Amino acid sequence: MENRLLINLIPGDTFLHRLTGKTKVRTFIILLVYIIMSFDIRLIMPLFILSIIGLVSLRPNWKKVKYFIIVITVVNLLNIVLFWLADPDIGSYWCGGGNTVLVSLTERLFLSAETLWYLSVRFIKMITSFMVSLVFILSITPSEMAAGLYSIKVPYKICTIFSIAFRYIPDIARDYNNIKVSLQTRGVELDPKKASLKSRLKQNALILVPLIITSFERVGNISNAMDLRGYGRGKTRTYYSEHEELKADKVFKAIYIILLLFCAYWIITQNIMPQDFRMWYPFV
Repeated sequence: MENRLLINLIPGDTFLHRLTGKTKVRTFIILLVYIIMSFDIRLIMPLFILSIIGLVSLRPNWKKVKYFIIVITVVNLLNIVLFWLADPDIGSYWCGGGNTVLVSLTERLFLSAETLWYLSVRFIKMITSFMVSLVFILSITPSEMAAGLYSIKVPYKICTIFSIAFRYIPDIARDYNNIKVSLQTRGVELDPKKASLKSRLKQNALILVPLIITSFERVGNISNAMDLRGYGRGKTRTYYSEHEELKADKVFKAIYIILLLFCAYWIITQNIMPQDFRMWYPFV
């Protein structure tokens, strides 16, 4: 099946794939906190480089991954442009009050060195969060995610909802593509080069609405089957996909504990101690 949504149902054989779901989920959450907590490029750039290395190590299908990278990059570039249009002088606030104008289009629209720095850091930060999320998605299976969420005390019923939802997304995508191809063989035009946007939206809606209703029926069947098998009666649950910790898991455990302590230190010091500038700017 052509999986265009990058969801793995079978564990891979790379270094990151072999980690336990508990390690992957905990590391991912702490890395998100690490990215969110600061606009310091000295903290963000190393993680950006590591995320690229991690993505390459997973040996993904680059034809599929490339599409997502291009879309996210374009969307974030648009976000940066809109930020600049809304407040061209935003960099002076974040970088300590300087205003070194590089290009001036009008009296209101100008680009300063401080704004360029702020927007560049913001762009790298958003791309880094995407890359970390992409590595996480490509390295984990729905069952491992459920086991990882359960390890951080999320109720196992909610974990099961996540697992089933992620398992059904590829099935929905497959059914959608099958229906779409079937309609095209019957003469329904869905080619962007030949059909108008309005026509394609209408036809896609006609495909998706019955598909969503059918998916709810499937969920009901699964729910009934799980009830018949006594699901939810126990207070705890074990996961077949969760294996014993390897040496790599222990190394990652030490790393994310150290990273968690650093995040706590950074957040406390940045919010309690007085700061002259909102972000690190090397040209002050």
